[in-house]
Amino acid sequence: MTEPTPTAGIRPAGHRLFAALYDRVSAPLERAVLGEHRSALLAGLDGLVLDVGAGTGANLAHFRRATRVVAAEPDPWMRKRLAAKAASATMPVDIRSDTAEALGYDDATFDAVVCTCVLCSVANLDSALSEMRRILRPSGYLVVLEHVRGDSRLAAWQDRLEPLWSRVAGGCHPNRDVSGAVKRAGFVFDSTETFDPMPSWVLTRPWLAATARQAT
Repeated sequence: MTEPTPTAGIRPAGHRLFAALYDRVSAPLERAVLGEHRSALLAGLDGLVLDVGAGTGANLAHFRRATRVVAAEPDPWMRKRLAAKAASATMPVDIRSDTAEALGYDDATFDAVVCTCVLCSVANLDSALSEMRRILRPSGYLVVLEHVRGDSRLAAWQDRLEPLWSRVAGGCHPNRDVSGAVKRAGFVFDSTETFDPMPSWVLTRPWLAATARQAT
């Protein structure tokens, strides 16, 4: 198995308050909806897995067959909480500080790349997905669990409120067309599920749970 070789990158200052509150604020949604989707998407992944934007480590408890997980999280405040969860994980976990747009690993290194609740906040969505395709093995999976752009009136409100929302929600953009970006990056979906667990006034909906492979 090829070992990932990290390279130095930009180290953002991070969002201290956002990191401190993240687990507490997201806990109800995790219990009600997201935890079940994480397990369905992640439990069957095996081999070497890259968790992009691993945050505080919400995915770690859901890996069942992975032999090793590389958890890339550029926010230093998130990494502190991630490290605590990694210590009790059932598989080896390497914590790295790579950004999604500059993944310091060789081409075709990983058997799976996981994006959960991160594509909304990467600096450049297309660049990030291009990097993920580069470091993913040809037979590997891209796994996505993200809130995505809504339709019609909801999309209009997402566009209107995006600048303010991004400032108060740790750089989150509620209006990103994740499905379109995944396809532009050269992936084809194997499975997709769209669900809407949030009240109608919430900007960050609907949600997409999906797996994809590189287009041939």
